[in-house]
Amino acid sequence: YTDITQYCWDYFVHLMSNVTTSELCEWKVIRRPYSELQGCLEFWAEHLNYSYPNALAEQYIFQSHYHYFQNCTLEQPVYFDPPEDVLLAMIMAPICLIPFLVTLVIWRSKDGKAQ
Repeated sequence: YTDITQYCWDYFVHLMSNVTTSELCEWKVIRRPYSELQGCLEFWAEHLNYSYPNALAEQYIFQSHYHYFQNCTLEQPVYFDPPEDVLLAMIMAPICLIPFLVTLVIWRSKDGKAQ
């Protein structure tokens, strides 16, 4: 399996040699070489009755990221959910304000005269 994974890596390096530096972060360009590497590692692991993912396959995947994709960043920021305490405050604040506002509207709508 070690020799075959080296073959998978060599084939990936060959495919990546056709990719220019400016194209390294474009998924439509690197999708095929990356998928070929992953597919090769997965196919041979299953064919030779190795588990997948395994330490050797992960090493080659990490190596590909280190050598080719470490300078790729997302153009758009990734948004995450706020922490639970902030989320709870954002939910509870309007809920707590509703009874106060209803009381205020009823109190201000009374003009002291029986209707």
